Amino acid sequence: MVESINTQAELVAKGSSLQGIPTYGQIMIGDRGFEYYNEKNVRDYYQIPWTEINYVLVSVNFGGKWIPRFAIQTKKNGTYTFAAHDPKQVLRQIRQHIPATQIRKSLTFWQVITRAFRRQK
Repeated sequence: MVESINTQAELVAKGSSLQGIPTYGQIMIGDRGFEYYNEKNVRDYYQIPWTEINYVLVSVNFGGKWIPRFAIQTKKNGTYTFAAHDPKQVLRQIRQHIPATQIRKSLTFWQVITRAFRRQK
């Protein structure tokens, strides 16, 4: 069994990891970091300390009414994408540990397409 990096769990919520094949499990937010544990495979987990997080990117649809997923961009190891049963509650808890300047709205589908065409010229 994996030992948690947190000494106190502030929020435990159902969630999914969207790295390759989606896996379902528990998202735990604590005093020292963000953690994700797979329900079926104990060796599939992510532990990200608050000091390692560079940005939190949030996919926002319908004017903020629906948040399908969010991504955590780390300083060294890349970007990890997650979805939660109640993403607003998870993001509110993350905001207690990460400054608001490091929480960003991700690009929309059309913004990505437009930037791709502009770069080709």
